[in-house]
Amino acid sequence: MRSIRNYVVLAGGLTLAACGGDTSPQTVGSVAPPSGGGTPAPTDSYSQFVNPVEARSYTGIGGVQVYEYTTDSRNCCDQQGQIYSGEASTVRNSEIAVAYDPRSAIFTLTINDPKSGAAAGTRFQDPAARTNFGGAQQPQWGVPNLNGLPAGAAANPDVQYLQAGDGDPRAPYSWSGTGFVDPGDNDTAPNGEVGSSYTSTTLFYEKPGTNTRYVSLAGYVRNALGFEEVTVGGTTIKQTRWHLERGAFAYGVQTSNGAVPTSGSGSYSGNMLATMVYNPTFDGDMGAVLPTYFQWLSGRSNVSVNFATGNLTLSLAGIVLDPYYDYETGPQTAFVTAGSSFTGSGTARIDLAGTGGFIGSFADGGNFVFTAPAGFTFANGAREISVNVAGSSIDGAFFGPNGEEIGGGFRVVGGIPDQRVDILGAFTGKR
Repeated sequence: MRSIRNYVVLAGGLTLAACGGDTSPQTVGSVAPPSGGGTPAPTDSYSQFVNPVEARSYTGIGGVQVYEYTTDSRNCCDQQGQIYSGEASTVRNSEIAVAYDPRSAIFTLTINDPKSGAAAGTRFQDPAARTNFGGAQQPQWGVPNLNGLPAGAAANPDVQYLQAGDGDPRAPYSWSGTGFVDPGDNDTAPNGEVGSSYTSTTLFYEKPGTNTRYVSLAGYVRNALGFEEVTVGGTTIKQTRWHLERGAFAYGVQTSNGAVPTSGSGSYSGNMLATMVYNPTFDGDMGAVLPTYFQWLSGRSNVSVNFATGNLTLSLAGIVLDPYYDYETGPQTAFVTAGSSFTGSGTARIDLAGTGGFIGSFADGGNFVFTAPAGFTFANGAREISVNVAGSSIDGAFFGPNGEEIGGGFRVVGGIPDQRVDILGAFTGKR
């Protein structure tokens, strides 16, 4: 372990931090808010998504995952006491919100989902909390580098990163906690001495106005770790408690029901982002029950809409990113090899009165498939894995004055006994 940093004890509250990426003045949109004279910026809600002049809050449509477990210094027992949960939001029932105040360039991420246990309440204000990849300070362990992905994964230089702790707003670092902690880095999980704790939340989002003007794609990582001393069989050992949250969602300014087209058709293309847990070994496949890891999926989305009939088809394609191993249980076999491609397709129907947008699902029978890179196979020896779908959902809405853009979330839950397969994500697109 690297040298332990002396960390101050923080009181409860929210930690302030700010936008990520470059060093220019930033807003939730693509330009800084106006100052001084000149023509006032438009104040309608659609224009303000890119050029904000008033504080506004947006609801996220997507999903969140929470994985909790313990590890200890015996290096014998991998992940213990595993508790996993996930939840996908609907258009009208979401526990995800992003607020932005252009006066002080303050972002606030609020997630309070009792079904999954996800609970982020992080305020980003301190300019020093802007972060990106490539420098000495990088986003924390578990955050995907969406700026520098390989071909086919929708590499996006316009993704911005913000990071802060959940403690005192005066926190001196981009994390909060108690005691003596090594915060780690993007490849290495935090570690600390007995009695210490670590909490940090990273929000990353596609900058409005770069690819879309009325809806944006975002994700978040929240790591909360506690380091304690326990006695097992008369021996005192160090134990680490892991509370890991991951999520992806679309947010923006939705089209009013009366402005959604009712005739003709449209094709929308854009980006997608998902978080996945995949572990097929609970029945002892491959000779052992192996740990569970998060992996990110990144790629492209296409949505075909027939406004006259109200039917939609969603198509997803991209690649699977590296798993993130903690220091007690990895690295080990990756169940879906990093660099694998994936494809998925589902159908939905417009139901503005009932759902506020559209609702649908992924059918079973090969509609979500992973394919290993050339020359590789998965842990079961196959080059292709078709997810056995036990449950799924597609929820979304139209965005912009007249439905010019689209956004939503999706979930695919595996159905094979004694496997843990859960994919939650979000997508956006424009005509």
